[in-house]
Amino acid sequence: MPRSRSLVGLKLYRFPHNPDFDRLIDEQVLRRVRKIDALARRKGLAALKPADDALIPIGMEVDAAGRVTKNGYGVFNLAWQAADHGAEWAAQISAEVEQARKAIQEAHGVSLKYLIWAGMGGSAEDKAFYVGAGLARRRVRVYLLDSTDPRKLTAILDQIAAAEKEPLEQALKRCLIVGMAMGMTSFEPVLNLEKLEALYRKLRIPSASNFLYMTLPDSILDQFGRKNGFRRVELQPDNGNSTAGRHSGPMTRGSLYPLALNGVDLAAWMEATQLSDKEIRTAFQLAGFLQSNAREGRDKVTLHLPSNWSAGAVWTKQDFEESLGKSERIGIKIVIHEKIKPINFYSPKSKRQDRCFLFVEAEGARNPDPQKITALRRAGYPTAVLRIDGEYAVARYMQLIHYVVFALGYLRDMNFVTQPGVELYKDYARAIYDEGLSRGGVEKSTPWRDAMRSKNRLKWRGGLAVSFDALLETGLIEPAELELENGNPPAVLAAALERLRKERKVSYGELTFFGDTRYDPAGRKALRVLESSADAVFRSKSKMPADVYEGPAMNHSYHEMIIGFGGGFSLVVLSEKQAAFPKVGYKADYHRAQWLATQRALADRGRAVCGVTIPDLTDAGIECLRELFSDVARRLSRPRD
Repeated sequence: MPRSRSLVGLKLYRFPHNPDFDRLIDEQVLRRVRKIDALARRKGLAALKPADDALIPIGMEVDAAGRVTKNGYGVFNLAWQAADHGAEWAAQISAEVEQARKAIQEAHGVSLKYLIWAGMGGSAEDKAFYVGAGLARRRVRVYLLDSTDPRKLTAILDQIAAAEKEPLEQALKRCLIVGMAMGMTSFEPVLNLEKLEALYRKLRIPSASNFLYMTLPDSILDQFGRKNGFRRVELQPDNGNSTAGRHSGPMTRGSLYPLALNGVDLAAWMEATQLSDKEIRTAFQLAGFLQSNAREGRDKVTLHLPSNWSAGAVWTKQDFEESLGKSERIGIKIVIHEKIKPINFYSPKSKRQDRCFLFVEAEGARNPDPQKITALRRAGYPTAVLRIDGEYAVARYMQLIHYVVFALGYLRDMNFVTQPGVELYKDYARAIYDEGLSRGGVEKSTPWRDAMRSKNRLKWRGGLAVSFDALLETGLIEPAELELENGNPPAVLAAALERLRKERKVSYGELTFFGDTRYDPAGRKALRVLESSADAVFRSKSKMPADVYEGPAMNHSYHEMIIGFGGGFSLVVLSEKQAAFPKVGYKADYHRAQWLATQRALADRGRAVCGVTIPDLTDAGIECLRELFSDVARRLSRPRD
């Protein structure tokens, strides 16, 4: 039965009219999408013709011959179906996770205590949200293996062994390891499962009860899983295949298993995803607000969530940017983890003011400071305040954000399901990696050797080096600019950034560290240094927002915005000395290939990117980063309104 009151509310300030919302209502978008999805599920994809309704090419995959090959509206229909099947699905999934517990108990005589989730981007960020919000850490500890950096796997295993206070072989018996990939070509979970399976074999631990996987039929993960006899679990409760990776939360098994293992009431969770028509209209109102602001150049959406939801910021960013960033005509940048400092923003009256603000409040959560919201809206900044109430507000929020993204896709006449930019970087990474395998290591591959020996890779003190190959290739700097101060990297970087900012070719920064920042202390320290550097170089001195995150997870989470709409100045950081896990022959070859592939993919699209290397992850090596960006910031002039 529909709820008697809406559990979602929205207030829009400095926004008297909402013509894009009116369009969504006048064109009956919600009714049409329900009708098209129902037709697809009732009669099959062959019954659909892209010309029949604009919603078909917006939410489905269509091949070159004009045939619909995949329905991408599972992000909505799973919640719609749950209205009839929620109790049944909840019982089924609860039984499945109980079976997994029992299998480990019977095989090893121990209880399940640890969940290692091998997946990237959309297959991981919802779990990070749940852990941060306290939903997935009550009974079973969740570890996200979302990188091919051996240092991350080592750090996870070290933490598990330390928690058990037993040898690793005993701790591994208590682990459930899940590989998940929502794409056909995702190689990272395959590589990590391969190394973990080899570890179980080396330690002579029977592992049939400890591994399972979720993926699309005949993907490379499916081929690997079948070959190794792992148990395959269907991605969706309806056993369909109609969700993209970033749409897997909150309603696929990939999202529900960690919750079920930690005692979340799945029936109540699924009920929270069943938004009323009024609540969906609220999502459309927010979409109209964001679209109108983006059309006026205010496409930097500065997001503030309740503090105990902060891990959901990356999930939100991913949903928007991976879905919508591929457009070169209009963009939407979700700015996260940024303190409210008006001194770092352009004045509301400035032609360069490119921000709007979205604050999210949740019942019982530690919500954003209302005084800061009031100060921003009184100053004249476009501001939206979204309120989410009721049990399992996280689920309701996630589903509402999906509707916002979908509505923006409709307003922009673009597909919100596909992700071509991610595939480009994957192709480069696999080619570099495969060549490295044939030559005895990625450092022996031609692309790696060329990059490391390039005359445009300028070295600095402490062993740090900055590569300007991509900026030269794209014509964003001239060869003569590399001669500044006899080829001094901070001078060259600062000059390039300042000029590109003044020419309005870049409007935000991106600092990405290719290494583990979740579990490894050195990686977390490197991330803190990059965060302070982003403040100094971009937010304070350039009045630009900046992304600071871990690679290559970034590539899956929001690569579309960087490579598609553009506007970013990307600095991707790697330690030359990489960790290894010699017990199973795990080296960082694919990880390093991904770092190089990121630069090549961005350069292909004319985007501003520099590769930065430090010698190692010692305190001295990390300090090199701080000194580099401090020197860059010192050279920049602060823009005027």
